[in-house]
Amino acid sequence: MRQIKCDVVVVGAGPAGSMTAKWAAKNGVDVVLIEKRQEIGSPVRCGEGISKAWLDEVGIEVDPKWIARDVRGAKFVSPTGFTYFIDEKNAGNEVGWVVDRVFFDKALAKDAAKAGAKILLKTAATGLIWKDGKVAGVKAVSNGEEIEILADAVVGADGYESQIGRWAGIDTSLKPNDILTCYQYRLTNIKYDSDYCEFVLGSAAPGGYVWVFPKTDDTANVGLGVLTTLIKNPGDPKMYLDKFIAETPGLKDGQPLECVAGAVSVCAPLDSVCIDHVILVGDAARQIDPITGGGISNSCIAGMFAGKALAKAKETGDYTMNTFQEYEANWRDRLENKLWRNWMAKEKLVTLDDATLDSLVKTISEVGVKKLSVRNLLAVVKEKHPDLVKEFEDLI
Repeated sequence: MRQIKCDVVVVGAGPAGSMTAKWAAKNGVDVVLIEKRQEIGSPVRCGEGISKAWLDEVGIEVDPKWIARDVRGAKFVSPTGFTYFIDEKNAGNEVGWVVDRVFFDKALAKDAAKAGAKILLKTAATGLIWKDGKVAGVKAVSNGEEIEILADAVVGADGYESQIGRWAGIDTSLKPNDILTCYQYRLTNIKYDSDYCEFVLGSAAPGGYVWVFPKTDDTANVGLGVLTTLIKNPGDPKMYLDKFIAETPGLKDGQPLECVAGAVSVCAPLDSVCIDHVILVGDAARQIDPITGGGISNSCIAGMFAGKALAKAKETGDYTMNTFQEYEANWRDRLENKLWRNWMAKEKLVTLDDATLDSLVKTISEVGVKKLSVRNLLAVVKEKHPDLVKEFEDLI
């Protein structure tokens, strides 16, 4: 069996994996980045919306090629249709873009390659290699050939269905009420406000929300997420989305160019995302925002911290938790409070009926938000509806 030797093997070339590979490789780590698909970034399983605020932090250079739409702001639509607009004046860099993930993901992988990472496509991990009770690499099938990639550390950046974490014995299990089942169309021939990302709350998407993210003047990503515990039949997410589109005047004549289904974790932060010689990052580490279901920025930020920790491990020769605690500390310091707050808010929001959600959107509109963030939105809710946030008001 052919063997490849390296310092670190990263499984999964999405944003989390590419960012980890980049920051490790640019600091002298010999990295192999493997991707099971034949093309990085495709198929797209994402609404594709990002903010601008974090890009400089992780060293992403903006390229117009991966920007599909520069939006002016966001609008939140209550169950009865009341709409609250937030534009760039209140949102600043939180407004951001709708990107083209096919180009965006490739750009991040290209950065990893320029830093020195080696990329293998059509290469799927099939198991971990154990030696003397320690993880020592991954078994894989690359273009039909069984191979072994021997490494001092394995990074699981293999998404929602992460097998690396499970094989390593890291508990990434999810409860049904911490999973959103999603369905999305790329819908064309529509009439809508293409300057704003739209979020529709309430029973149109039980336990989640409907999104309309602009791609062009007449085309958008139109999708929704439904809390798994509120699904009676497997086809319910598509049913809810089809119903919403059919009842929305500007969308009902739209035609699908593609569709995609999947699941997103909306859980509280995990107790640990590492063991000796193994690091999880991004969706695999459940670093998704529990309210929005968005994960690109968190994945890239955590990937940067993971890459730096791996560089330190290379320098010291210690790929155990002695070194990986730095990664745990850094990503938690940057993200954990927000994830906990938003998870607790999600737990409350999924219990609210349409009338209460209507009241909340109107309250936010009346009081106003100086800067767009979930935290600031919850602060407004706390002012007018303190009973809804009393369990986690200390995090607001």
